[in-house]
Amino acid sequence: MAGQAQSRAELQQQQAAPPWGELLSFQYFQRVCPPGVGYGYSEGSMQGMRESEFRRLGGMTYLDHAGTALFPQSLLKEFTDDLSKNIYGNPHSQNISSKLTYDTIEHVRYRILQHFNTTAEDYTIIFTSGSTAALKLVAETFPWMPEGLGHPSSRFCYLTDSHTSVVGMRGITAAMNVLSVPVKPKDILSEKNRVPAEEQNCMTPHLFCYPAQSNFSGIKYPLSWIQEIKSGKLCPIKTSGKWFILLDAASYVSTSPLDLTVHQPDFVPISFYKIFGFPTGLGALLVNNQIAPFLRKSYFGGGTAAGYLAGEEFYSPRPSIAERFEDGTVSFLDIIALKHGFDALERLTGGMENIKNHTFALSCYTYTVLSTLKYANGAPIVRIYSDSDFSSPDIQGPIINFNILDENGDVIGYSQVDKIASLYNIHVRTGCFCNTGACQQHLSLSNEDVKRNLRAGHVCGDDIDIIDGRPTGSVRISFGYISTFEDAQTFLKFIIATRLSKSDCKFPSQTTTRETITQSVKSPIQNDHTANHNAKKYSLKTIISDTRHWNNSSAALKTPETSRAVSKNAIPVYRSGSKPITVTNIYLYPIKSCSAFEVSEWSVGNQGLLYDRNWMVVNQNGVCISQKQEPRLCLVQPLIDLEQKIMVIKAEGMDPISVPLEENTGREIQIGQSKVCAHRVQTYDCGERIAEWFSELLGRQCRLIRQSSDFKRNANQKHEKGQATTVSLSLVNEAQYLLINTASILQLKEQITERLKEPLPTEELIQRFRANIVISATECFEEEKWSEISIGALCFQVVGPCNRCQIICIDPQSGQRNKEFLQTLSSTRGRKTNFGIYLMNQSLCSSLPNILSVGSQVFPVLKEDGEIPSPLSNEEKTSG
Repeated sequence: MAGQAQSRAELQQQQAAPPWGELLSFQYFQRVCPPGVGYGYSEGSMQGMRESEFRRLGGMTYLDHAGTALFPQSLLKEFTDDLSKNIYGNPHSQNISSKLTYDTIEHVRYRILQHFNTTAEDYTIIFTSGSTAALKLVAETFPWMPEGLGHPSSRFCYLTDSHTSVVGMRGITAAMNVLSVPVKPKDILSEKNRVPAEEQNCMTPHLFCYPAQSNFSGIKYPLSWIQEIKSGKLCPIKTSGKWFILLDAASYVSTSPLDLTVHQPDFVPISFYKIFGFPTGLGALLVNNQIAPFLRKSYFGGGTAAGYLAGEEFYSPRPSIAERFEDGTVSFLDIIALKHGFDALERLTGGMENIKNHTFALSCYTYTVLSTLKYANGAPIVRIYSDSDFSSPDIQGPIINFNILDENGDVIGYSQVDKIASLYNIHVRTGCFCNTGACQQHLSLSNEDVKRNLRAGHVCGDDIDIIDGRPTGSVRISFGYISTFEDAQTFLKFIIATRLSKSDCKFPSQTTTRETITQSVKSPIQNDHTANHNAKKYSLKTIISDTRHWNNSSAALKTPETSRAVSKNAIPVYRSGSKPITVTNIYLYPIKSCSAFEVSEWSVGNQGLLYDRNWMVVNQNGVCISQKQEPRLCLVQPLIDLEQKIMVIKAEGMDPISVPLEENTGREIQIGQSKVCAHRVQTYDCGERIAEWFSELLGRQCRLIRQSSDFKRNANQKHEKGQATTVSLSLVNEAQYLLINTASILQLKEQITERLKEPLPTEELIQRFRANIVISATECFEEEKWSEISIGALCFQVVGPCNRCQIICIDPQSGQRNKEFLQTLSSTRGRKTNFGIYLMNQSLCSSLPNILSVGSQVFPVLKEDGEIPSPLSNEEKTSG
């Protein structure tokens, strides 16, 4: 193996920087793969399998197989055919259908044992809801000997490179007064932990847990440790007693064979969706029959008792180990699906050994090319977090963990990489992957660093990827049995295109992104319309119900007296010699994710602009559909007619349709619950007629729903002084208003035009950012330094910057995507694609009319430190 690694190293050195075309060729792929590692399966071509079994992938490049495998179409068909032809009853009954279920489940148990090359004489299969539930079961039933009973006590040891679910077992052991000891991988082989032979006769049970394959780096830890630790040749820690081994195989068995005849751990937890992709929510604990009789169980659920008394402490467990530990009725239909999963996997690939070689070939090639890529100054493009050199599939799984660097060697945040990858339809995984120990090890994060990041607001799974210039997580790609060379090639092309293309702008450092670029705006965007230009186009009778009222209000708003609305504690922005800032455009979006409705002035309510995002389109399950899933929503044009009290909805090729502005409170209206950014909202359905209209337009079953005025959706926001306040929200994601600056638009337009090599209308770019308020400040991005603004009689609190997603890549006129927009914003603005600021109402108690008007002057208030914080929520937000 050492010679093999050396030859590979020599090959990489000889071809340190081949041309991109050569790097991305199939010939180079074949050349860098170690001898004996094959690509594909003998049953047919990879493209043939993808076409017949995974056509739903379309143009997607799925690289999160360690997160979940994807099920083949034939598995689902065979399973549903099975269910349509057979009647499966509750296996705890004795009728014919129940007996069929019981016998099928027992057949699946044997099929699982066969898959791991063992028999029922050596191992028992206990079905659980997943590997996490299997781990919890071990922690609860292991024969621990607690501290303080006058005899040596048990120890729970786990490798620091373990999944959260393994580390979490210590919560149960702590409650049992059992000490938990984390062990670093390098310490396993330490001589200092060896126990003298005379102390090895102690029978105190200890448990050591380690992963067969790290879900972080993909390193495969030696299966030989199992026997070496059980025999006393190795010892996790220096203590007398008898060691039992839990091998966390959830990640390992998804792409590698596990032979339980050769290696015999005491416990093996697995999750089947990691192997087959379907069913989810089903796992198993494989228990070595030698330890099984010693497991302790106090709770007994349905089916686990041979007999018990309700009025007396009497209980007799089932004699079968599996039946004793499977509380309640097992998920028998999902278990039946496993049979078809094993059949499909064997038919398509020929077995796990083939899968191991196939997936390693892809990961080895990708690792080799990534390691080769460098900037013009010689700096590496990626920093790979690996414990091996990808020389053998026996020591490395098909997982590559890395961070992308800029030319200065600074890490580009993982959420930024994920966002750009999504533009290329590439699916990756980011964060710490429920493995804090490995994350700390590879990213050099101390315990205090992790605690400090938590205090700074970072939690697992969020998009806070850089704190104090250091990464909080990384990017992971992983290959599965359905992965192809084209998947690896597409990913590498993405890295090259975004980091090495001639037109690419390097990501500036964090300090650079906070510099204000000054650019003069010759004149604000003019808006001569007294109403929406779309309204004129479709000849609506009127947009404003009382012209005299609006005109009088507009005059009142422009009086100098209104500037007193600015907070007394404000630090005003002094603008000597500068043109006043004014409102140039006002937009509302009656239907979430649909087209804008532009007005010259509009009423403001407690939730923001009147009727802004009061409606949204949902799928058949009641889940909101946004432009991310359905770009054609941008072609839907809602227009508000206040005089007729209706909203007219138009789309090309469709007859216009209208819905009333007044809520229908009749009994026939269906009241329901929906969610917007994890917040519960109460809605009512707008009826079958409008549902059919949207379903025909989008070619899928969907409905239009409206937020009920009886339901108040509140969100807590912080003022700059730290006090929390509660504001009322419509169906917006983050805040009541979104404001953008034309100077910022023009600065971005210049860079996008340079990259596109074609003209870009300013109005189109404004529409892509889906703002409510557009202003004409003279300096680009100066709005990010404000804490408050007043417009006429209205005063607004700045909530935070708007972090943009791929919606800005959708052309509002055609619905077509162009990834250049987010890429340019990313390379221009740095680690976060911030553009625009969120606002909320401060108070609507003014004696003056609560009306927002184009042409009104904007009075900003400078934040004390010149910067505004990010919104409290860490979830990626869009303006919808």
